[in-house]
Amino acid sequence: MNKMKLVYGTTNKSKIESMKKRLEALDINILSLADVNAPKLSIQENGNSPLENAKIKALAYYEALKMPLFSADSGLYIDGLDEERQPGINVRGLNDWMSDEDAITYYSNLANEMGGKMTARYKNALCLILSPTEIYEYMGEDIASVPFLLVSKAHKKRREGFPLDSLSVNITSGKYYYDEDENAFGKYSLIACGFAAFFNRAIFGGAK
Repeated sequence: MNKMKLVYGTTNKSKIESMKKRLEALDINILSLADVNAPKLSIQENGNSPLENAKIKALAYYEALKMPLFSADSGLYIDGLDEERQPGINVRGLNDWMSDEDAITYYSNLANEMGGKMTARYKNALCLILSPTEIYEYMGEDIASVPFLLVSKAHKKRREGFPLDSLSVNITSGKYYYDEDENAFGKYSLIACGFAAFFNRAIFGGAK
């Protein structure tokens, strides 16, 4: 049986590889925008939540490509941080876009300000468009990350597109996720089932 082709509306190569791993058990072939020669779009992600931004991106790419695709978005929320300083959907900054290294420096300094570490969590959202009348949106707890620590001292390892992984520590073991088995990376291993369940329901189960 041929796998269903599904475009991931993102230019972030690391996110595409991560999603492929999360959905590897399903009969889905994740394609990049480059794989389908998608035009370069300037999308204003001006939603007020990860779900709104995911839908904005998915609709824009569907309008351009007219083929099954999805987009995702996330927000970062830190315990004990004043509301006006919460990153939320502006993980890379509200006005000035931060590079990977700039983001590591910013959150390292923020963790230092809060005593060397801070408890954080990602809330994730998906918007899948199979046709103009089949649009599925989701922002459930099963695709949110478990709480983890962001610390002031960065790990030496880097992964392009995921700068905060270098500051992320397992809240249970106290170890950098990079120093643990991949399956111990709670932010990813626990939510993988949630992502797969969403696509399985929407594409193969027909439940919105």
